[in-house]
Amino acid sequence: MKITVLGTGYLGATHAASMAELGYEVLGVDVDPAKVDALSRGELPFHEPGLAELLREHVGSGRLRFTTSYEEAGAFGDVHFVGVGTPQRPGAFAADMRFVDAAVGSIAAAATKDCVIAGKSTVPVGSARRLADLARASARPGVDVQLVWNPEFLREGFAVADTLCPDRMVLGLDGADGARAEAVMRRVYARQLESGVPLIVTDYETAELVKVAANAFLATKISFINALSELTEVVGGDIRTLADAIGLDERIGRKFLNAGVGFGGGCLPKDIRALRARAAELGVEQSVRFLAEVDDVNTRRRGATVQAVTEMLGGSVVGKQVAVLGAAFKPDSDDVRDSPALDIAARLHSIGAEVAVYDPKANANAAKRYPRLDYVGSLEAAVTGAEVVVLLTEWAEFKAMTPAQLEPLVAVPQILDGRNVLDPQQWEAGGFTYRALGRRALPVA
Repeated sequence: MKITVLGTGYLGATHAASMAELGYEVLGVDVDPAKVDALSRGELPFHEPGLAELLREHVGSGRLRFTTSYEEAGAFGDVHFVGVGTPQRPGAFAADMRFVDAAVGSIAAAATKDCVIAGKSTVPVGSARRLADLARASARPGVDVQLVWNPEFLREGFAVADTLCPDRMVLGLDGADGARAEAVMRRVYARQLESGVPLIVTDYETAELVKVAANAFLATKISFINALSELTEVVGGDIRTLADAIGLDERIGRKFLNAGVGFGGGCLPKDIRALRARAAELGVEQSVRFLAEVDDVNTRRRGATVQAVTEMLGGSVVGKQVAVLGAAFKPDSDDVRDSPALDIAARLHSIGAEVAVYDPKANANAAKRYPRLDYVGSLEAAVTGAEVVVLLTEWAEFKAMTPAQLEPLVAVPQILDGRNVLDPQQWEAGGFTYRALGRRALPVA
């Protein structure tokens, strides 16, 4: 079988290179000629560990190609994966489906042979059934186009492994009419299934909900521990010890119980808002009303961080030198979409601080969003002259830094650990005033 991948952003480029790694001939399709040209040269327009090497290898071998032509893709592919974006609709919480609709309609119309369209984009529940109708209506006479919904579960920083060795696969099918699509997808993923990857075969609606439900649960878990951290700060507790203790309960687990500045990126914030919007359209908004508070707790962490920095600087940041470590929303990524780190840096700058930002990979993307910040090329440059160091993205470089490394460079030895990843005793013993979200800065009155 030959594979096409429609959309060559983060999801699409990763999937295309991974399908080539599995041995398929793959054609990536994008409407952006500049992106297609760059990928065709083996140049990845974003940072993802291991992906650039995979891209260069399979572009070089000829197994992976890129085009702007849906007509070429329609004649080439037996399976067409849809990986285009579903951004938040301007001025609303709902997902913008224009790009998915265009991709499905275009490839169905261009297909010259029986094929399967496999949707991977995160879409509102109910979309797949509508898109299946669109595909059938757009197809040429005599060409059988079937739709399957195959949500992605990629973690930025681990996307290649998550594609090649996923922890589960989900196929959403159109009842008995999806038998051929299921058989084709089992062939596509034969290697993973033979290795024991769990496969769940279900209806369209359940498959659509799996991804957003997973993201909503993770967002809720993060906001839960951050809400508790607001309490531990007031009473003098330690949120890390609390998380360790409750995380030992196997019903809860320790993962994603890391208090700090909150979640961001292109998935969790967007997906919980889109789920709320879709629930409201379906008349069951009360079922997911708690997600509004999840979102609010997450946003409050950014303001709480700015307030903590202000307190550490004596009540005002005006004219003060602040070193911000991190701009990406998470380590091992250059993604700054809805990044707490970048938002906090911008807020500090807006109220008068002199902010120096350093991120090992995301400086360039951050500068496109907030060009007025001062971006520097090293940890040393960021902390030199700083009156407070603010760790906001837990890159390995920042987790490994020491008080002895920073003390000769800073103007005032104090640090705010926005991710709770440093050893408080080490930093306090090294002469630093250490503060972390979820820990009381002053004795309880």
